[in-house]
Amino acid sequence: MIVTRYLRLLAASLALLSGSVLACGPYKVAFYEHGVLYFRDAQGQFSGIDRDVIAELAKRSGCVFQPVLESRVRIWDQLARQQLDITVSGIPTPEREQYAEFMLYMQSHNYVLMPKGLNSQLTSMAAFLADSSRQIVVVKSFKHGLVLDAWLEQLRAQQRVMEAPDFEAALRVLKAGRVDAMLALPTTWALLVRREEAHKQFDLLDWAPQDHITAGLVVSRHKVNEADRRRLRQALLSMRRDGTLDAIFKRYVGTELLPSLRLDANADLPS
Repeated sequence: MIVTRYLRLLAASLALLSGSVLACGPYKVAFYEHGVLYFRDAQGQFSGIDRDVIAELAKRSGCVFQPVLESRVRIWDQLARQQLDITVSGIPTPEREQYAEFMLYMQSHNYVLMPKGLNSQLTSMAAFLADSSRQIVVVKSFKHGLVLDAWLEQLRAQQRVMEAPDFEAALRVLKAGRVDAMLALPTTWALLVRREEAHKQFDLLDWAPQDHITAGLVVSRHKVNEADRRRLRQALLSMRRDGTLDAIFKRYVGTELLPSLRLDANADLPS
């Protein structure tokens, strides 16, 4: 009787211990509205690449995620102050890597978005910089690549850069004629074409084709333990290897733009 009771207690303790070891989360994941990365569909439901990536990660890792919608500025501030667990499609910098681990899943590069016809006068970054009357709007706290960010710093020194809290606000500034250009990724361009036939209103100019940026899952080093980070790395790696990420990208940007989002074979792999 005593032995049986002991075994039952031991089994219950092991079950509780197993559950605590296997538990992953819940972790708060901050999304931000930006092109087809995360947007409201015709029915008003959130959809997009980042949503599908997190859904698949939850399925493969067993981690529980609690989605929240935030501005990009608040997301980086909360991560730096250890008030957020995870965010999506973040671009690594040395400063950010001090407090977060980046698990890459896509790459891209920014294009210059300009009202139709204006590109006959402004044919390059140098031409835009030379015309002191021209201004550009960007989303605050976004990184755009080494070449474009260096160009933007030159424009900032001349007070020719406006900052908006998100992409939609930046687009409104451009449409209102308050600036002459903005920067857009293929993922934002794809949504504009889908939503309002943007190709009839704007030209998409590739002024820095060499300026590739990588982006991925951004996981707090302080809020998410190493065991759970390992789970997420392994799940993401399996998604890259079995073509799941390609299928998600294609769903939102089509076959033509798919290669522009696929990570290079020599890009850092989660391990």
